[in-house]
Amino acid sequence: MALTQSALIEVKSIKGKGRGVFARTLIPKGTIFERAPLLVIPAKEILECDHGNFLLGYIFEYKKDVALALGYGSLYNHSYNPNARYDDTDRQIKEYSALRDIQRGEEITINYNGAEDILDPVEFPVLD
Repeated sequence: MALTQSALIEVKSIKGKGRGVFARTLIPKGTIFERAPLLVIPAKEILECDHGNFLLGYIFEYKKDVALALGYGSLYNHSYNPNARYDDTDRQIKEYSALRDIQRGEEITINYNGAEDILDPVEFPVLD
C-alpha cells in the first residue's frame, strides 16, 4: 500500500494550544482523511531515557511498545467531544476518519483514550 499526504488537512497554530490539524475542505462523515505510518519504538527506550520526556506528548501506546504517528498523526488535539477517530490497522498504520461532517477550517480532534465515548482523564488540562 502506498501512502500519500492528504490534501484534505493542514496544520495550523492555535493560540494557547500550540499546533492542531484542520480541515482544508468539507470532510464528509465516514471519510478516512489520513493514513499515518507508525514508527514503533520499544517503550523502555522512550520511558527510561532523558530525552523521552519530550516525546511523551506525541506518542501512543502500541501493543507492548509505543509509537510515533508520522504525517500529521501525532499532532491531532484531544477532545472528549471529538469529530474524528483513529483506528490501528494491521500494517503499523493509524487511519483517521470523520465521525461527523467536518467543516472547512474546523479543527480536527480525537479522543486520546482510543474511542470517542471513553471519558477517562488524560494527563493534562483539556482545552475544548
